[in-house]
Amino acid sequence: MFVDQVKVYVKAGDGGNGSVAFRREIYEPKGGPAGGDGGNGGDVVFEVDEGLNTLMDFRYQRHFKAKRGENGMGKGMHGRNADPLKVSVPPGTTVKNAETGEVIADLVTHKQTAVIANGGRGGKGNIRFTSARNRAPEIAENGEPGEEFEVQLELKLLADVGLVGFPSVGKSTLLSVVSAARPKIADYHFTTLAPNLGVVETSDHRSFVMADLPGLIEGAHEGVGLGYQFLKHVERTRVIVHVIDMSSFEGRDPYEDYVTINRELAQYDQRLEEKPQIVVANKMDMPEANQHLNAFKEKIDDHIQIYPVSAFTKEGLHDLLFAIADLLDRTPKLEMQEEQEEERVVYRHKQKDDDFKITRDPDGAFVVSGSKIEKLFKMTDFSHDESVQRFSRQLRKMGVDSALRKRGASDGDTVRLLDFEFEFIE
Repeated sequence: MFVDQVKVYVKAGDGGNGSVAFRREIYEPKGGPAGGDGGNGGDVVFEVDEGLNTLMDFRYQRHFKAKRGENGMGKGMHGRNADPLKVSVPPGTTVKNAETGEVIADLVTHKQTAVIANGGRGGKGNIRFTSARNRAPEIAENGEPGEEFEVQLELKLLADVGLVGFPSVGKSTLLSVVSAARPKIADYHFTTLAPNLGVVETSDHRSFVMADLPGLIEGAHEGVGLGYQFLKHVERTRVIVHVIDMSSFEGRDPYEDYVTINRELAQYDQRLEEKPQIVVANKMDMPEANQHLNAFKEKIDDHIQIYPVSAFTKEGLHDLLFAIADLLDRTPKLEMQEEQEEERVVYRHKQKDDDFKITRDPDGAFVVSGSKIEKLFKMTDFSHDESVQRFSRQLRKMGVDSALRKRGASDGDTVRLLDFEFEFIE
């Protein structure tokens, strides 16, 4: 089982600002309020697309930002709500908050959707602040900020392609040049003791998971060498890519290697004979490799697909990857069978965060912070006196003034909130 992981940043749209506007009336010198509400910002929505197999696309685009809502207008006109930003993910994707590790969504079935980041509410226009005392309020809200944070995407994958072959035929080198995987490679047998996996992408943007499986030796079906550990991995792949050393550098005959490996697969499980298989004639850059390839072709069936390549010079890899991708397109997908107990997401009651907290900076200034108070601050239009007065009332109602006094704040002390500074007044 391979777990692909990638972190991306999501930013939902901010709400549009409410409008301060007036309509003139003969009986009312200033006229009545006519400022409309701002539109809601767009959500960031993830949607399952069964046509996707990997998280490869997220390695090229790591920022997703939805549009903000339109500002409110005069004559009580509401700003337009922004459309949600839809992001396609493959089936089986788990979305977690990268900072807290909390699971936001488990996306499994085609077209299933989940709101990952909520768009901000549109700010209220001055038409919403009318009262018996104030018939023409000069006050409006800024739009609520949309949610923004980093998420970690995780996708459990079975390898689509299994590289099989004797030790030192070049499987690890092949994987390293066609994917971002970096297996340890050395000039001795059994370099690979556990599967290395990498995501491969063709030039026409098809992607699949390739596994460099441990080197097989004769008698593996009886447990010799890595035995069943190796064969279990082969069982869980859709396509077998049989890598053969055409250089015969170690004195082995390519055809005998081919027959031995296939015999081991069949003796372990005859169903492995039915899996689609592509033969890779590797190390074609070596002397006499062409002679060995011609001799090999004379001994096997004509319908066997053979692709001469050199993992060292990268010759022939383009055609090989296209052939693998085409074969995968024609091969049914395997159902993922968990060997472990099915994971369950348990949601626990969260303790409510404090509305604000007060700390001290080294210079003695009082710092007020907290998600609720910071949101109120961002939604306040400080260009209008009535908005400023409303914000002050909100702070007093939340108990900020009292809390500052308890911490020792007095007339003239500096109070910071985000990037702004205020003077505390008793």
